[in-house]
Amino acid sequence: MHPDVQSPALSSAEALRTFREFAQSTLLGHDAEFDSGAEPPLELYRPLHKLGLMNWWLPTEYGGAGLSLADSVDIVSELAYADAGSAFTLLISILGSSMVQLYGSQELKERYLTAMTREPGYASALGSERAAGSELINLTTTLTRRGDDVVLNGEKMFSTNSGFADYLVVFAKSAGAKGVASYHAVLVPRGTPGVEVVKRWDMIGLRSAGTYQVEFTDCAVPSANVLDGPGLKIIEVGLNSSRILIGAIALGVARRIRDLCLEYAIAKPLAGHKLIENAVFAGKIGQMEMQIEVMRNQCLAAARDYDEVMAMPDPAREFLQRGALRSALTAKMFCGQTGWQIATVGSEMFGGLGYTNDMPISKYLRDIRAVTIVEAGDDVLRELVFRRFVLPSDRRI
Repeated sequence: MHPDVQSPALSSAEALRTFREFAQSTLLGHDAEFDSGAEPPLELYRPLHKLGLMNWWLPTEYGGAGLSLADSVDIVSELAYADAGSAFTLLISILGSSMVQLYGSQELKERYLTAMTREPGYASALGSERAAGSELINLTTTLTRRGDDVVLNGEKMFSTNSGFADYLVVFAKSAGAKGVASYHAVLVPRGTPGVEVVKRWDMIGLRSAGTYQVEFTDCAVPSANVLDGPGLKIIEVGLNSSRILIGAIALGVARRIRDLCLEYAIAKPLAGHKLIENAVFAGKIGQMEMQIEVMRNQCLAAARDYDEVMAMPDPAREFLQRGALRSALTAKMFCGQTGWQIATVGSEMFGGLGYTNDMPISKYLRDIRAVTIVEAGDDVLRELVFRRFVLPSDRRI
């Protein structure tokens, strides 16, 4: 472990309890504030750093808590129960940091992963572009070699945390090159000349998070900052962990919706009784509970698949061979779609009020919808599942 870093000696159960207490005491009850579109409330998350739990998945050798992805499912669910945008801000650094952990040089890992635990650190991954969208094979951001440096030029459309991240992992294509080997993932430190945050997008959900458009103009970094491996494969690997935890966001929001419906039903008069005594209502909540249980189980199963690979002697090589995990893809898809069903039923329970901003259900509807959109929409993932896991093996890509 780096000598300047102290890692917490918390068990997974203790860590979960700490996150639950943090979410309840610091995040819960601020729906209007978090939904206002104000700048991401980063100061609120500093207590997690003091507890040694910012970027909780980072290995202890870099000062992290070393918690598994399976541990992370319930952690993210607790955070999202209180505020999905905060959960997204806190978890999404796993996308960039996991790629550096697996494919960065030892120097990059020591420098940037350790820094994320010494200070409240954030990472951002930048792939999406205006024309290419989720089809990263059509990237137009270019990488040109110049002496001992690589130079980036291009624009990225949607990248969460990039407005304040300590480093960016940028996906680019070698200028004039062809083939899979022409795509690269490059670590760009914060403050590097040639990086401009063009705008923060005004999103309709996850509004306490920050998603940005970023432009690169003759942005030069050392060639050693290029991660080792084909860029398109590296981002597939990185997306495994973040997609699973984005599914856990839907789980947390769905739990919040269930509890909100119960609170409303206890007080709501209906035909001389209370709504909670109504058999139709009971059936709907019972359906929600079944769906929530399956969502959690699916996220945990996918997370355990991921943890199993990470425990192998050479996880970087194993992940490059596997690419996108089927369980990670299906966890995100299932949780996003099922969470949206729960949010839809939940909003109907409030009648006309469920379609107003006077009730918090409107925020939860918008927040949970993001799960089916970020990191590739469902139609993109359906096709990927089909091509990778359904077609006969000799026709798969």
